[in-house]
Amino acid sequence: MAAKHEHGPDDKALERELDALRKEYERLREERVRNEQNLENLTRQLAELEARAQAEYGTSDPEALEKLLAERRAENARLVEEYKRHVQDIQAGLAALEKAAEGQA
Repeated sequence: MAAKHEHGPDDKALERELDALRKEYERLREERVRNEQNLENLTRQLAELEARAQAEYGTSDPEALEKLLAERRAENARLVEEYKRHVQDIQAGLAALEKAAEGQA
């Protein structure tokens, strides 16, 4: 007579564990694929941004770009202050004209 193979309690536990491990492996594999795709996309985006920075600012070096940004912010602050003084001079000139006009009236 052929021996009948029955699964014992240990076999069932091993099957459940193997099934859980297969599911975890599949989840990790899918996650790896997603991460590789994300890496490819981010690498492409970085290359595009570096090319754009090189074209627009003459460099793609982050430190050089930060220095350039600081220089441009300082220049903007200087221009705003200069414009502010110009507007104040115009206001002072108008006030003087109004005062002179009131004195003649």
